[in-house]
Amino acid sequence: MRKIAATTLAIITPLAGAGASAAPAAAEVTPDRSQVVVIGHRGAAGHRPEHTQGGYELAVAMGADWIEPDLVPTKDHVLVVRHENEISGTTDVSLHPEFAARKTTKVVDGRNVTGWFTEDFTLAELKTLRAVERLPAIRQRNTVYNGYYQVLTFQEVLDLAKRLSRQYGRQVGVFPETKHPTYFRSIGLPLEEPLIETVKRNGLNRPGGPVVVQSFEPSSLKRVAKDLRVPLWQALGTTGQPYDLTAAGDPTTYADMMKPEGLAKIAQYAQWIGPDKSSAIPLNPDGSSGTPTTLVSDAHKAGLKIGVYTFRSENQYLPLQLRRGQVATDHGDALAEYRAHLDLGVDAFVTDYPDAAVLARGERGKPHKQVQPEQQFDNGLPEEGRQ
Repeated sequence: MRKIAATTLAIITPLAGAGASAAPAAAEVTPDRSQVVVIGHRGAAGHRPEHTQGGYELAVAMGADWIEPDLVPTKDHVLVVRHENEISGTTDVSLHPEFAARKTTKVVDGRNVTGWFTEDFTLAELKTLRAVERLPAIRQRNTVYNGYYQVLTFQEVLDLAKRLSRQYGRQVGVFPETKHPTYFRSIGLPLEEPLIETVKRNGLNRPGGPVVVQSFEPSSLKRVAKDLRVPLWQALGTTGQPYDLTAAGDPTTYADMMKPEGLAKIAQYAQWIGPDKSSAIPLNPDGSSGTPTTLVSDAHKAGLKIGVYTFRSENQYLPLQLRRGQVATDHGDALAEYRAHLDLGVDAFVTDYPDAAVLARGERGKPHKQVQPEQQFDNGLPEEGRQ
């Protein structure tokens, strides 16, 4: 445990100067894999329902360095932790007849969304709900925990991280994401102000501390940067552009942001970028791994660290050559995918399976053998499997 603690603190502390000077290009140094950050995506989402106390506790027990809460507001403007503000797929709200009339359709980031929304519930009302597995057809075993865990507030996640840090003798980072910040500001429930206030109230407003704020929207990060000294992480999608740029009439796309000139602009306000893993190692038309891009080395040349998302062990989320057997929801050779990204020099993994990421990070001198799949399976997925 002492060895893990030292590693984790070394990972968190350098963030203070991440944006101060350009990091060496990946090709110029041998990456120190022990410093790669393992981020429990919404907890340990492969093992427990997302954004639950049990998921966060398990992620840290498995060795995750940071845990990720997605932030959305309640009607009374408290930040709570859910994958989306529409909660029909992540809570048992549909089983509560007292809330049946609150089902509605809204336009969120230009899309029609139907369901129940956190901004229509007070915190006290949300606390009467219980979390459920978001992908039950893919992670059926997680459904045994349906109805067990409450919806958490951001403050409760910070408190949990503090307790887990004491329990495991290492600093546990918290990696909040502002979800749909332009939308929430437009309805009078902005995310940044309560986030900033909460971080300050907890004495966490410092560059080397255990909080890193992420968002897909640059304007959200820039608002945070005005009042907080914590590191910032610009998340990047695979298509289109951030919604705040759409709303402002700015034509800049995610692809533009990942070019060297775009990375230089990001480095003016953030210390990290967080692209989809396919932006570092694209997939060929047949689903197999393609030729790596220069994104990792380009980010390092711009003085940015790079963490890639989202690593999952199920066949349907893996490149063709790493799938095993005929069942889409069975697990494939996930460790090989981590190794490929480690070889590129990435600085962090966002993963549903922290245990696998920690194992891959700790490997020494393992052969990178490629094993062909025994048999291909139908890659047609239910809608929930494409999220």
